Amino acid sequence: MSNISFQLTVNGVAREVLVEPRKLLSDVLREDLRLTGTHVGCEHGVCGACTVQVDGRPMRSCLLFAVQMQGNQITTIEAVMKNGEYSPMQQALHDEHGLQCGFCTPGIVMTFEAYLKENPDPTDEEIAEALSGNLCRCTGYQNIIKAVRMAAAKMNSPKNQEVEP
Repeated sequence: MSNISFQLTVNGVAREVLVEPRKLLSDVLREDLRLTGTHVGCEHGVCGACTVQVDGRPMRSCLLFAVQMQGNQITTIEAVMKNGEYSPMQQALHDEHGLQCGFCTPGIVMTFEAYLKENPDPTDEEIAEALSGNLCRCTGYQNIIKAVRMAAAKMNSPKNQEVEP
């Protein structure tokens, strides 16, 4: 199969790639663009480790062909930290000990960065439901749920609210 050249917009930067049409987005991110924060676990879309955001929505990059992503905005874990500061979700996972080995963490962060924008005050049951697509073998999930609650509270605090003109 011949390689094709096309443009991907990843973390706000247009990138030209030359790959086989059947190459997965997860592989292009990791191998061609050297964005290795996106982890590949099951390669079947079950574990959630490869979650990135496509136009602001969490998606499994191991289930997407890279060529399908032309014209979309792809955001990876590398873009979440701003000015050397953790996002509220990242900081909460740290503070609440919601991570251990860290393999699943990028997928969880990408999932909840999007989720909390749409559901800023979730119940524990809603958090658990949203978390059900991200497998973690190290924690008992309780600290992850606490971290999501903490991140939601921080993101909803008046200090963090953007003022509209």
